[in-house]
Amino acid sequence: MIEFYMAPLIGVFFTVAVYLILSRAVIQMLLGITILGNGVNLLIFTLGRITREVPPIVPQGLKQPLQDIANPLPQALILTAIVIGFALFTFLLILGYRAYQELDADDTNNMRLAEPTGKTKPPLSY
Repeated sequence: MIEFYMAPLIGVFFTVAVYLILSRAVIQMLLGITILGNGVNLLIFTLGRITREVPPIVPQGLKQPLQDIANPLPQALILTAIVIGFALFTFLLILGYRAYQELDADDTNNMRLAEPTGKTKPPLSY
């Protein structure tokens, strides 16, 4: 039942993330990547079925549990993804700050204009 309410919330996370990633400001792109990671975590958590099951512990002497148990895999994946997402956020934050210090610009178009003259230019299209 709760999955019914989580689906629109995940859609909002993905929509806001795409909107922010497509902006020209570096900080907004960074926040968009972070929100996208949180949306993916929420999606994995929801796909793992949100239930009030018992802990995944098999009693001694049995080869399988007596009743339905909670699935620990989505929770383990999300915990790992949270740590990796925080490390990525920190790295991108420092990278954006250094780019701002060097180029004195937060807008990607202004960053392109702030490139040093006389050196090879980055590709303008692919």
